[in-house]
Amino acid sequence: MNTAIILAGGVGSRMGVDRPKQYLIVNEKPIIVYCLEIFENHKNIDKIIIVVSDEWKDYVIENVSKCGISKVCGYAPAGRTRQHSIYNGLKCTEENASETDVVIIHDAARPLVSNKIIDDCIVGATEDDGAMPVISVKDTIYQSKDGKSIDNLLKRSELFAGQAPESFNFKKYLDIHNSVSDDEIAATAGSSEIAYRHSMKIRLVEGSERNFKITTIEDLETFETIVNG
Repeated sequence: MNTAIILAGGVGSRMGVDRPKQYLIVNEKPIIVYCLEIFENHKNIDKIIIVVSDEWKDYVIENVSKCGISKVCGYAPAGRTRQHSIYNGLKCTEENASETDVVIIHDAARPLVSNKIIDDCIVGATEDDGAMPVISVKDTIYQSKDGKSIDNLLKRSELFAGQAPESFNFKKYLDIHNSVSDDEIAATAGSSEIAYRHSMKIRLVEGSERNFKITTIEDLETFETIVNG
């Protein structure tokens, strides 16, 4: 069984708008619904868990019902960090999960993920321990500890930018979260980071420039252009 955990607890402070970005309305529909519809219509997704803050839970439930999203089977509370939110989603999934289940973690603010990326992530988490989509880094990257001078030259051909969704063998991924300290969970920046640190084999699959996260006003405008195109 494949369960998608959709992260919708972020506050979207960088947008400078009156609500979290995943709840902004584009063509009379919240951005989160565009994301949910992709997983709802994907033949290999069995269940959806939504991680949401208490403040927006009723709003999400209303839109899930209104838009006919039938695969949602639970809601988990948002945590104090992104990885705490993921952990809450994992615990919400645990009751009916088996050792061979795959969990697919995605951001509600990435509403243009493709079916192919989802498929590749599911295969990667089945054949290895997990998978994440990546795209090549186009610009030259320099490492600087103080932001004022170059400390190291990095080889661009060996650098990749991670995207979502990230997929994992459910039991192995949950076991890691159950075994580590709260501080380690809090310090985790990306979903695959904690898996890699604890020896899970994470496959890199091809991502897409279209699979961007709506973070800025410019991102929102790009999404609106695509939807209206």
